[in-house]
Amino acid sequence: MAYRYTVVTAMKRRLLLVSNSTLYGGGYLEHCQTQIQDFFGKEVKRVLFVPYALHDREAYANTARNKFKTLGYEVDSVHEAADPVEAVKKAEAIFIGGGNTFRLLKALYDNKLVTEIRKRVFDDGMPYMGSSAGTNVGTVSINTTNDMPIVYPPSFAAIGLVPFNINPHYLDTDPNSRHMGETREQRLTQYHEEPNTPVVLGLREGCMLLVEGKKATLLGSTRARLFTPGKPAVEYEPGSDLSFLLDTERASVL
Repeated sequence: MAYRYTVVTAMKRRLLLVSNSTLYGGGYLEHCQTQIQDFFGKEVKRVLFVPYALHDREAYANTARNKFKTLGYEVDSVHEAADPVEAVKKAEAIFIGGGNTFRLLKALYDNKLVTEIRKRVFDDGMPYMGSSAGTNVGTVSINTTNDMPIVYPPSFAAIGLVPFNINPHYLDTDPNSRHMGETREQRLTQYHEEPNTPVVLGLREGCMLLVEGKKATLLGSTRARLFTPGKPAVEYEPGSDLSFLLDTERASVL
């Protein structure tokens, strides 16, 4: 399956794609709360939360609701809505939380939200925030998630808000480790051994990508690592302009 978005619709796109919800030494979303407030601003009053990535949706929604209240926003949870599609259609903004990416994407398909979220972001400029698995599903596909496939979604194709993939919680190789399994970099290299795979942005914990129209900026306290098929990986510092990742107006869903 493939789809196209135009320059006009892409200019409305606003995304905050966060690597992780909790950073060591801090509380839930504490490390990115300033960026969240800057992103949603004062115009947004209510945020629609998607808790599908965790089994206990009620507890997860309460966690998000309590945190966002301290930031000045009310939270509605899509799992509480009689009609999830209608809830997305009416949402001022959306936040998809982390957990298991396969469980999350399956639920998004089951509730017919993949297309609706994409339309709201591109056609209406609805702000989209994702964290971890919520960031994964905002990209081309979930092929570069770190999660176990505990359920099987109808497709690995994700919402496709950007024309590349992200690996959240990117972890550097520890030269002193005795672990003999593949490193994260080796696994991403294996992904790029397959044909027609997009570039992958490895977001270390503590960093996030802000997308505003055709501009993409790396925010946070840690660097990101970009993997391109057939080329050496490249490091980017916080504050880097990564708009070149959005240069293509075609997003292919694999």
